[in-house]
Amino acid sequence: MTMAFTLQLGTPVNTALFLFILYSVQRIVFPSISKPKSIPREFKAGYSWMPKTHPPTVLFKTFTPKTLEPFSGKDGGRILLAINGIVFDVTAGRNFYGPNGMYGNFAGRDASRGMAKQSFDIEMLTPIDQPLDKLTDLQADEIDNMRGWIDHFSNKYIICGKLVENGAI
Repeated sequence: MTMAFTLQLGTPVNTALFLFILYSVQRIVFPSISKPKSIPREFKAGYSWMPKTHPPTVLFKTFTPKTLEPFSGKDGGRILLAINGIVFDVTAGRNFYGPNGMYGNFAGRDASRGMAKQSFDIEMLTPIDQPLDKLTDLQADEIDNMRGWIDHFSNKYIICGKLVENGAI
């Protein structure tokens, strides 16, 4: 028993499909190799191919509570905060961590205890002239909570330094 394939172009639908398939195969086998006349700069729907400005360069630095405090976002400046000795640049989250944000009291400070205890109260912050909070009294679930925040911040913000004791630099 032999099978025969017959091509019937008698109907307009078959003819149109056959021509479309031929055109598609031709585009795959013989792609256009012409170069664009100009380099695309932007997409009409608003996507920019090139950033308007280069993002500011961030250097990894060692901070103390006193040198971290000026980075509270006041006057439109950078916003940094620390969790368990890791300093994050959270300037991109100005709405949350800026002076009027709901987590604004963590800006320029060590937020470890507050993040661990899920409390945004000012009492969670160690005064900047005191030694760093050792966090020895935290429960296991609070430490896990703090680690969760570190993971979240590590995936979302730039790590820009480490926090050490005053006078350690």
